[in-house]
Amino acid sequence: MHSDLIGGYWSSMLKIKIIPVGKLKEKFYIEACKEYIKRLEFYCKIEIKELPEGGGLVKEAELIKSELIPGSFVIAMCIEGKLHSSEELAAVFQKVQNQGKSAICVLLGSSEGMDESVKALADLRLSMSKMTFPHHLARVMVLEQIYRAMNINGGGKYHK
Repeated sequence: MHSDLIGGYWSSMLKIKIIPVGKLKEKFYIEACKEYIKRLEFYCKIEIKELPEGGGLVKEAELIKSELIPGSFVIAMCIEGKLHSSEELAAVFQKVQNQGKSAICVLLGSSEGMDESVKALADLRLSMSKMTFPHHLARVMVLEQIYRAMNINGGGKYHK
């Protein structure tokens, strides 16, 4: 989709920026992410800004903070975060939009975790599960859940 083809609609869409620390290397994770990004383009303007891993949590925190969209709703993915169902996440997204916010930033720390200074900026600390998953799989799971939430809010059938 090109913004010049659809006029002002694109600019009024919710922007979701995913800020992961670490680069995906495995082709199957990359392909899965591409698929969900393609699906999400119908619902929102989606961006992934990969940040380099290493240098310690404080350095990674500074990089994450530099990529935040001013005034956005910030979600930090962390193990001590709240567990939400897909419907509850969809309700969070709807509430964010109802409050007039135009952007959501979703933060994924490195395999070492996320600095407390970044978590303190979050409007929501969210956990995917009590189970442990490979770090790079988390990005695919986050994209899938964002797609599911947008589909639920859009009245789609994906969630059924």
